[in-house]
Parts: sequence; structure tokens; C-alpha cells
Amino acid sequence: MANPIVKFLNTRLKFKNTLAVTTTLILFLLLVTGIVLLFVPLIIKQGENLSLLDIRSLEMNYNLLIENISLFLSSYNIDLKSILNPAQYASSFNFNFISKIFNNILGILGNLGMGLFSVLFISFFLLKEKHTIFNGFKSVLPDNQEEKVLISIQKIRDLLSRYFLGLLLQLFIILVLYLIVFLIFGVENSFIIALLCAILNIIPYVGPLLGMIVASVLIMLSGMQADFVSETLPKTLYVLIGLTIVQLIDNNVNQPLIFSKSTKSHPLEIFLVILAAGILLGITGMIIAIPVYTCLKVIGKEFLPENRIIKALTKKM
Repeated sequence: MANPIVKFLNTRLKFKNTLAVTTTLILFLLLVTGIVLLFVPLIIKQGENLSLLDIRSLEMNYNLLIENISLFLSSYNIDLKSILNPAQYASSFNFNFISKIFNNILGILGNLGMGLFSVLFISFFLLKEKHTIFNGFKSVLPDNQEEKVLISIQKIRDLLSRYFLGLLLQLFIILVLYLIVFLIFGVENSFIIALLCAILNIIPYVGPLLGMIVASVLIMLSGMQADFVSETLPKTLYVLIGLTIVQLIDNNVNQPLIFSKSTKSHPLEIFLVILAAGILLGITGMIIAIPVYTCLKVIGKEFLPENRIIKALTKKM
């Protein structure tokens, strides 16, 4: 992502290489800082809401909600208590978890800060001395394999560029659709919550669920001044229905069109790869599954072109 910017600064604006790399990384740092600063007012406001949070009142509202649902279902001869025994869940359900969420957020931000510094430090030398590093890499390649390796690297760069551009396009579409849903139902801080949910959408399948949970918690916290049963809860449910519709659109339209074309893989193939990576490596595996699988397909096509399985998987590449 940084290479085109460095190349533009070198060729068009005549920046020296070190200055071009430094300017590019500063631009990326400013972008990340701007995104983080967007969430500061939201975190402060929700922290204030948490300080006013009446856990006992929230538990009473929860019990009242269960009781109202039971009465409604009993009019249709459905005994909710005999089926699910909601009183047991109500007694064991602990609302104190809400106050711990933002403490965890602070820890995550600290880890992200260290990760960001490491990425910037390493990226500086990779961008500044990329020709030296690439020439050193070429010098250790066997002569009979050098051409295949270089072709593989070029194809991988092209496909991964297409994939990341497709990912950005998908996130932008998700952001717009989420924002429309939040604005329709009058959610406070609509853009910031939509951006947070869109970022979580990077995690396949699990990310959208996390986004819905985060959005629900933030909506309920911001609506503490209103009646929980008659106003806050229905509003949260309507928003969740809207987010579910957005995910159906994304899963059935955006992802098959964007990812299958950018990585030249079948949607079912992508799903199975993400599922297997998630089982083996968890959330991290789900995030890196498609890029790693794309690299392996390119390498397989170059080095084992006659293998029947690889032929079947790479016939569109």
C-alpha cells in the first residue's frame, strides 16, 4: 500500500528516497491517529454513562422484560418458564460485565500502540532499502528456480493488491449501509459506531457478530435516560434487524463479487478455507486465511503446474 505513494513522491515530486518514505509513513500515521481520535469522544461519553449506570435498576428492567415476554406467550398457551426457566437465567445473569468492557479496550489500545510502532519501524527500512533487500534475496535463489520465484512474487503482489483494494471497497460499502441503519433509528454517534462495526467486519463471520454486540451495548448505554423496556430495547432490536439485513446483503452480494474476482477463487472455496483456518488458528487464522491461500495457489501453479488438484484450483488464475 505504501509503495505507490513512495514511487509518486520520488518520480513526480522529486523527493529523495528517505524523505519520500518518511513522508509516506507520517501520512499513514496521521490517518491511523485520526481514526483513533474519532473514538475518543465516544469512549469518554460511554465512560460517563457507565459511572451513572444503575446495575440494580438494569437487572430489574431485565426481569420485567422476561416477565412481560412470559405473559405475552402465555396468552397463546406457551409456558416460557417451563421451557427455558428464565428465572434461573435472570438470577445467574451478571450485568457487571458491562463495566469491564472499556477497561479491556484500554488494554487493546496499548497493544495496538506497540504493534503500530513495530510496523512503522520495520516498514521504514523495507521501503527505504527495498532494492537492496530484493537484490540480496535474488542472489541466494538457485539459478534454475529464480525465474519461477520472481514470477510468483509478482503475481502474489498483484493478487494481494486486488484483494486489499476489494477489502477496502467492502468495508466502505458496509460503513455506508451501517450508517444508514443508525441514522434511520436515530442512534447517537452513528458514524463512529458504524466505522467501528465496519472495522470489526475485517474478521470473517465472527467480526459482524462482534459488531452487533458492540453496537447493542453502546446503544443501550446511550439510552439509559429513556425507559429500557418501551424505548431502549425496541430501538436496539430494530437496529439489530437492520444490521442483519446489511450482513445478508454483504454475504450474498458483496463478498462473492468482490473477493471471488479479486482473488480468482470460488466463494465456496473461500468459505471452506476461512472455516479451516478458523478451526486451526482462531480469529487470526480467519483474518490471514485468504491472503495466505492466494499465495499458496500462486506458488503451486508455478512450481507444480501438472498436479491435478492444483490445476483444478488455479484454472482461473
